[in-house]
Amino acid sequence: MTRFQPLYSNRREFLSLAAGAALAGAAGIPTHAAAVHRFDHGDFDISVFSDGFVTLSADILLPDAPTEVRFPILTSLGGDETGAPVQANVPLIRYGDDLILIDNGAGGNFQPSTGRLANNLKSAGVDPASITKVVFTHAHPDHSGATTTGDGSVLYPNAQYYVSQTEWDFWTDKDFEMRRPVTLHGFAKGAQRDLLAVEDRITFVRSGDEIVPGMSIIDTPGHTPGHISIELAGRDNILITGDACTNDVIFFQHPHWHFGFDTDAELALKNRRALLDRAASEKLKLLGYHWTYPGVGYAERKGDAYRFVPA
Repeated sequence: MTRFQPLYSNRREFLSLAAGAALAGAAGIPTHAAAVHRFDHGDFDISVFSDGFVTLSADILLPDAPTEVRFPILTSLGGDETGAPVQANVPLIRYGDDLILIDNGAGGNFQPSTGRLANNLKSAGVDPASITKVVFTHAHPDHSGATTTGDGSVLYPNAQYYVSQTEWDFWTDKDFEMRRPVTLHGFAKGAQRDLLAVEDRITFVRSGDEIVPGMSIIDTPGHTPGHISIELAGRDNILITGDACTNDVIFFQHPHWHFGFDTDAELALKNRRALLDRAASEKLKLLGYHWTYPGVGYAERKGDAYRFVPA
């Protein structure tokens, strides 16, 4: 596997290079999908990279929406009556000597508009060998599909991988196809491909566990049985939500609506509303995977719903 110059020997170098990549994007230099959005949070340096975008059908995004309101919502997202694109935002977090990815994108295992993360990291000078940890919010292919390259090699060869025990047990069940509906069989094959490829370097986590000091696991099941979110300590903690809340327009404005890819739709809805309620009450910063790039902002109450306020 091609190796690049190791990067980020210290905090100052990380900040300088991330800021440079952002300026390059602003100047029109190609960054494959989006410029790098960088910010500090307590002891953490965070850069949000794009993995591209996913196009989802109207029936997946808006299964509960009345027909007459579907089109206005879809067009507001840049889509049409059939569906709309949603971004894929991957945080790269520096903590001391650790470089931590929260999810690793789709690689070549989802839609052709995804899989941009590796090139965007390369453009910023990030050596795949320098990634020390990958935390999976869950094992859907747009979040874990870049675990291996086309030849089966592990893309981030020196990383330790973290996933909830519940997520692992669900997807790697040898009797999955007998126990679960056919609509999930394709997802299971992808999850097994990704998780089993790094089985020897997996650490199982549960709510309250820390990946590094100040980076804690929160259980947010529903979208998948073992879905987790990540909370970073600092002034006004930040929640990295994964797919616990899948869109910053639809599910902020309509928190009582379901999402078509949620494995347990009612549990997902319950936990999404609890997450948004907590974020609004405590004025927590949020970072969402499929939200408008870079997906960083706040939940502000608006009647019995919310609105997303970019940071």
